[in-house]
Amino acid sequence: MSIKNHLWKFIGIVLLAVLINCGIWFYMGSEKALEFLGGYIIELSLSVDNLFLFLLIFTSFGIESAYQKRILKYGIIGAIILRLIFVVLGIAIVNKFRWVLYVFGIVLIISGIKIVKNEEKDVSYENSKLIKLLKKLMPVTEELHGEKFFVRKNNVLHATPLFALLFLIEGSDVIFAIDSIPAIFAITTDPFIVYSSNILAILGLRNLYFLLEKLHSSFEYVKYGVGAILIFTGIKIGISFKYHIPIHISILVIIFILVISVIASLIINKKKESVK
Repeated sequence: MSIKNHLWKFIGIVLLAVLINCGIWFYMGSEKALEFLGGYIIELSLSVDNLFLFLLIFTSFGIESAYQKRILKYGIIGAIILRLIFVVLGIAIVNKFRWVLYVFGIVLIISGIKIVKNEEKDVSYENSKLIKLLKKLMPVTEELHGEKFFVRKNNVLHATPLFALLFLIEGSDVIFAIDSIPAIFAITTDPFIVYSSNILAILGLRNLYFLLEKLHSSFEYVKYGVGAILIFTGIKIGISFKYHIPIHISILVIIFILVISVIASLIINKKKESVK
């Protein structure tokens, strides 16, 4: 699909989220609606950093766009299932051990600092621990077999590199969920709000990925904004025992950080182009 088609599909999913947010406002009240909006914005903004990682993986391994779509399709399905597990377990743990929230806050601050410091992620196909784990579980072919995830060789089931990359992406999504779910806990621990805002953000990721694929050089500094958001939500959780930052203030801060990071990306890249 063209960039325009991906853009319109992404806008359609965002509008769906807005409609659901309006429904929550009407049936559950303004407080729950703001919690949903905050959770949705956090999940969508944090997803940008994860999508940059996916882009780096696909680029490094020279995976064609058609194969990328297949991996992303199943990756999103896996993410929906993983989010349900993480949300249920996370809320159960937080409800039983409230102090865990402060641990989450520390984790978020550390993750945010790592992103701001621009520490490199290991996306090497051969050196990835996840790929090594997969190879211990089953043999992996050296070459692609079309869009197939598995093939049989000498009556032995082999995973293809396409499945290996799906395995790598799902593994990175687990790590990503460790940041994104606790970040939403800074806004709310209502299971419906947490899961629904997560899922609606995830549904738009496939189209958002292909937009970033074309425009990533123009928004390469947004990741620093993502890091700042993680640090902010971590601090919000950390000080919650003494002071609760209102939800509308949190949403405004997050939007402000995102807008500033986007504007900074556009200005810096424009200066780079003028120098060339």
